[in-house]
Amino acid sequence: MSSVLGRTLVAGVAVVVVGVLSSGVPASASPDHTVKVTVMASSDIHGNALNWDYFKNMEYDDSAHNDVGLAKISTLVNQIRADRGADHTLLFDSGDTIQGTPLDYYFAKVEPITETGATHPMARAMNAIGYDAVTLGNHEFNYGLPLLATWVKQMKAPVLGANAVSVKNGRPAYQPFIIKTMNVKGEKPIKVGVLGLTNPGVAIWDKANVEGKLKFLDLVDTAKKWVPIIREKGADVVLVTAHAGDNGLSSYGTDLPVENASALVAEQVPGIDAVLFGHAHNDVPQRFVTNKVTGQQVLLTEPGRWGQRLSVVDFNLTKQRGKWTVTGKSSTTLNTNTVAEDPKIVKLMKEQHDKTVAYVNQVIAQSKEQLSATESPYKDTPILDYIQKVQTDVVSQAIAGTADASLPVLSIAAPFSRTAVFPAGPVSVRDMAGLYVYDNTLLGIKLTGAQIKDYLEYSAKYFAQVAPGAPINLATLTNASGTPDYNYDQLSGVHYDIDISQPVGQRIVNLTYQGNPVAAGQQFVVAINNYRQSGGGGFPHVTTAPVVYNAQVEIRQALIDAASASGTIDPANFADLNWKLVREGVPVF
Repeated sequence: MSSVLGRTLVAGVAVVVVGVLSSGVPASASPDHTVKVTVMASSDIHGNALNWDYFKNMEYDDSAHNDVGLAKISTLVNQIRADRGADHTLLFDSGDTIQGTPLDYYFAKVEPITETGATHPMARAMNAIGYDAVTLGNHEFNYGLPLLATWVKQMKAPVLGANAVSVKNGRPAYQPFIIKTMNVKGEKPIKVGVLGLTNPGVAIWDKANVEGKLKFLDLVDTAKKWVPIIREKGADVVLVTAHAGDNGLSSYGTDLPVENASALVAEQVPGIDAVLFGHAHNDVPQRFVTNKVTGQQVLLTEPGRWGQRLSVVDFNLTKQRGKWTVTGKSSTTLNTNTVAEDPKIVKLMKEQHDKTVAYVNQVIAQSKEQLSATESPYKDTPILDYIQKVQTDVVSQAIAGTADASLPVLSIAAPFSRTAVFPAGPVSVRDMAGLYVYDNTLLGIKLTGAQIKDYLEYSAKYFAQVAPGAPINLATLTNASGTPDYNYDQLSGVHYDIDISQPVGQRIVNLTYQGNPVAAGQQFVVAINNYRQSGGGGFPHVTTAPVVYNAQVEIRQALIDAASASGTIDPANFADLNWKLVREGVPVF
């Protein structure tokens, strides 16, 4: 021992530690011995394995020059593991993994992994990176429970969802939590408990896939049940990975538990050290919330979306009376545009990526002229009329021969993408996917004329109020009250004006059908997507309206099929200028 200590005078403190260890005395014998461990978290990857934009057929870029994808995440993870020591780190994800890009769509619908037995690209990449656990997001349910079950089996990491329970027996349908044992060299093992919570909105947004099978319980109540159990099982650190934003609000009504409940969980449930959350797609490097029961500070962090950021949480653990206690914590988010893609993940993804690229570049039709969605939020554009025409045709054909066959068929569509364009000439799958970026399915519901008017008034809150004669500023005209483009519905099959000089609720004028004013009791069938019909956006009447058609046809696929069948996209066949913005009767444009 003396010779070792003699070297410490030259070599410094590190050698003292080595010397103590070599003597067989634990390095943690001092009462305040502290170890730092690091937890990393991604969320809302949405099918982005590589830094690639399938809709533009090029490397991903945006105005802030963000990058995307698990290959970028992998490089950051490798760097942190090398810097901190792999035994000092863990890696989690907070959901929305297997939906969002054509890569996900291809292996759900074109070559379904449920039929081919192939490994899902997101399982392949996450397994290679070495995730310790992932949590279910609401979009995990988009392609149905069989595909989800297949992906869960393929994942090496546990897939968590404590508040998704069986309707039959009330038991968790997925693993509620894990306890990871970190065998830090020379230390007493550190136990990290992780509770996974998914979003109650699944019950609305994917009603067709989960109704009668799964219930989605309140996040706070679920955490109150499981956190004490995790602590009882010896967890030194307790984390919650939640697919729920942190503002305490819901995009639906009060029929379901709170959608964005991450901060509520931190405030109301004792015993949680940090909440790693997702769903809101925000970059939240670090936020502290005071727990109302204990007064303790709970750390929250969210790593944006699509693999643009990685949350990194550092915990200081101090051994007190032989037990680890969290004595310090901090977090940040790292930008993946600072690193190159991990070549191992790029190579691993190549075959599935190439298949997807070939698929989205298939030519399915010829467009007579270029059609752009740039002006769709404030003008009736032919490119959105194409969606309306296809939806109307599908529902009209479906109700032919039924008791509702004589009713007029209307259609709603929203300007999902201002950058969508059908070029003059060849139109590919990716052009169509770029126009309709969500995997929504089509329904037909019945509404009255009065309900149609209410619906349009609600939609028209999207516009700012602008007095007659005042200049029009396109930067402030739309997205009023924070309404996103995808919650501005346009209706085809009727004619109407939106008077933006009037207050919200008094804007729809000249509402007619075939030249006649729409009567309050007049009945219509309306083609609508499942997100809207199930309550997304909070539009009136639609959730309780009679459903006359629901064959689970994906709207994007219906658009692709219609274009393939006709071979031609000609605005003369579908363009209909049926709505416009006005001020006291004077058209704005």
